[in-house]
Amino acid sequence: MSAGDLVIDVRNVTKKFGARTVVNHIAMQVRPGEIYGFLGPNGSGKTTFLRMLCGLLKPDGGEGSCLGLDFRTQSAEIKKRVGYMTQRFSFYEDLSIEENLDFIARIYGVPERKAAVEKSLERLGMVERRRQLAGTLSGGWKQRLALSACLIHEPQLLLLDEPTAGVDPKARREFWDEIHQLAAGGLTVLITTHYMDEAERCHRLAYIAYGNLLASGAVADVVKAAALTTWEVTGTNLATLAEKIRKLPGVEQVVAFGTALHVSGRNAAKLRASVGPWMTGEFHWTPIQSGLEDVFISLMDIAEDNFK
Repeated sequence: MSAGDLVIDVRNVTKKFGARTVVNHIAMQVRPGEIYGFLGPNGSGKTTFLRMLCGLLKPDGGEGSCLGLDFRTQSAEIKKRVGYMTQRFSFYEDLSIEENLDFIARIYGVPERKAAVEKSLERLGMVERRRQLAGTLSGGWKQRLALSACLIHEPQLLLLDEPTAGVDPKARREFWDEIHQLAAGGLTVLITTHYMDEAERCHRLAYIAYGNLLASGAVADVVKAAALTTWEVTGTNLATLAEKIRKLPGVEQVVAFGTALHVSGRNAAKLRASVGPWMTGEFHWTPIQSGLEDVFISLMDIAEDNFK
């Protein structure tokens, strides 16, 4: 795929705050109509990266394009073509849904503003609530309003920063159904999330920890590249077992999953040798395919915290 076919095509993107590098030479390529997940622990640089892409923050280094425009020198034009949904609800709570959308449409200079607001209300099922004050909305409805506002100027790229945090499972599912419909219509989406089920709904993803890109690709490729061996353990006294094996050679993580443990490590032979004495009748050990959460916990464990 040529650079001209990419919505985002950036390399060596870097940002420092004082002596600390919060985004360290990150590269990213996102195709048209793609839902690209951006994952990582809090403080890893995800929001900073998004803000640089859409021109709200100036990078200290890097090159490339966003929507075919130089992301360093043409940020004003990029802003007009991007919809950016921040982590926090940032609309006027004493205005109605309709009034908030009208205000955003004015900011973007949307032509035929009244029709655009009506379309936004209809698109996400808010017609009957149009006069409800934004401050009285539930988390799910605030999310709908925020997404509608991001779409009102018909952007070519959506940047969504943890859009479903604090939203109930039903609203999260409805939100993702809408995102997939938008992507099917050609809209490109870059979304940050901490939810593994949401990450698995992305076409491709990248994992960043403390400013460094540690993994990228389709979910299956990321899991395969981690080369992580995982055993599922069931039985009684699992908490005691976890404490005994947690620091053994080759045991990189011991995590409770419901009524079982997931015991993982990159060196399969060393892991097997360490846990061998506990593979008795008291515990049942089953080798399983490592999941995305297993992989990301492992990546987080080996990442170097740049706050230290």
